[in-house]
Amino acid sequence: MKNILVTGGAGFIGSNFIHYLLKNYEDICVVNLDLLTYAGNLDNLSQVCDDPRYHFAKGDIHDRALVEELFDQFAFDTVVNFAAESHVDRSITNPDIFLTTNILGTQTLLDVAKRHWKLDPDDKYSYEFKEGVKYLQVSTDEVYGALGATGMFTETTPLAPNSPYSASKASADFVVRAYNKTYGMPVNITRCSNNYGPYQFPEKLIPLMINNCLSGKNLPVYGDGMQIRDWLYVEDHCAAIATVLEKGVVGEVYNIGGNNEKANIDIVKLIINSTGKSEDLIVHVKDRPGHDRRYAIDNTKITTQLGWAPKHTFETGMASTIEWYLSHGEWMEKIVSGAYMSYYEKMYANNKL
Repeated sequence: MKNILVTGGAGFIGSNFIHYLLKNYEDICVVNLDLLTYAGNLDNLSQVCDDPRYHFAKGDIHDRALVEELFDQFAFDTVVNFAAESHVDRSITNPDIFLTTNILGTQTLLDVAKRHWKLDPDDKYSYEFKEGVKYLQVSTDEVYGALGATGMFTETTPLAPNSPYSASKASADFVVRAYNKTYGMPVNITRCSNNYGPYQFPEKLIPLMINNCLSGKNLPVYGDGMQIRDWLYVEDHCAAIATVLEKGVVGEVYNIGGNNEKANIDIVKLIINSTGKSEDLIVHVKDRPGHDRRYAIDNTKITTQLGWAPKHTFETGMASTIEWYLSHGEWMEKIVSGAYMSYYEKMYANNKL
């Protein structure tokens, strides 16, 4: 892991991963390829923008010429693909861009990497690749669909996505798998549970509720708020990805979970208590279509085979997260102005139960 292409590196998890790499590895070169759509924010990386190990390239992962140019310039041995349209609500109203970015963009990255890494790119029967190269696809537990009151997702759980977003991510996973099986390409897929932590775009539950509490706005909660998710602190996720890059068996899938199942309404109430606000701010809104009731990750494989385990409890992770947003009001203020607010109003205005 020397020359690393991180796609979607200006987003929430991608920017945290770049911080993690530069903090924990010295002899590396990290290139961040990001189109800077609504959720991409270079302010997330202001602390490292002058680091000579870090480079930024603005562009689309579906732009083959640009991806080829970057491979020619930096000779990547590692690709970590975070780049994705990722918000379920947006996929319901505009699925086209999710299919284009999440599926065709992934295929473009794979194809360019294969051409640069395969020892004989013109021989379709050759399975030989350069030593030490790897493509890692960052996926989601949402590809598995929904669980009942019991049980957990394992790596062998059949994929059963329920939204255009999760369907596009599941499709991308299948393309990654096919490149391994057909061409012998060195790949891994990681599927994580819900992340939280610094730099998260405030359309997601936790930063949305923190910001609304601080602003004295209503707290929109889908349905009864009893949707259950397994919550993973983003720094733990970054450590897990680095572990898979270094130790993961080629072709394998690894589930990454935080061992923290929480109902949405309980998280909202925790944030209310932490910010000294009133539960009167809670407003229940119509549940979104195809809203999965429960996710839970079984992370036994990565913990037993690769030795990774989450370091943060939900309590410590949430305390750090809330403190970060409280002390980064300027960052939040920039995010919630302009285009984001018009989207927010469209999603939640006149939608009360």
